[in-house]
Amino acid sequence: MNSVRLDKWLWAARFFKTRSQAKTAIDGGHVRLNGRRAKASREVKVGDTLDIRRGFEDFTVSVRDVAERRRSAAEAAVLYRETEASVAKRERELQMRRAASWQTSYGRPSKRDRRRMEQFREGLSRQGRRTRD
Repeated sequence: MNSVRLDKWLWAARFFKTRSQAKTAIDGGHVRLNGRRAKASREVKVGDTLDIRRGFEDFTVSVRDVAERRRSAAEAAVLYRETEASVAKRERELQMRRAASWQTSYGRPSKRDRRRMEQFREGLSRQGRRTRD
């Protein structure tokens, strides 16, 4: 077997849980084959480069082997090799998302929090009246 459909390969390599999810991602332009948009039926060969966007993650991988069947995660990892630049970029973006996490409390605001929010809103409305006059 020298080549396999793109949606089958993405499913076999465990980038997507189902072939229909892989097809949806391909049709949405989240998968590029050798730098170009591709259709789900496009054949993938050894040596091809894929750019895959899955959620917040971007992968750039080179195809090392082709498979039509989905196997274990260890066997799926042999099908491709992710570039070092891609790994570094994903790590940087993950750290940035963690650093940008602004949520400090969980659940409903307390009575104190609600009072502070109300004071803040009142201050904004007073400032708005001043600038209009």
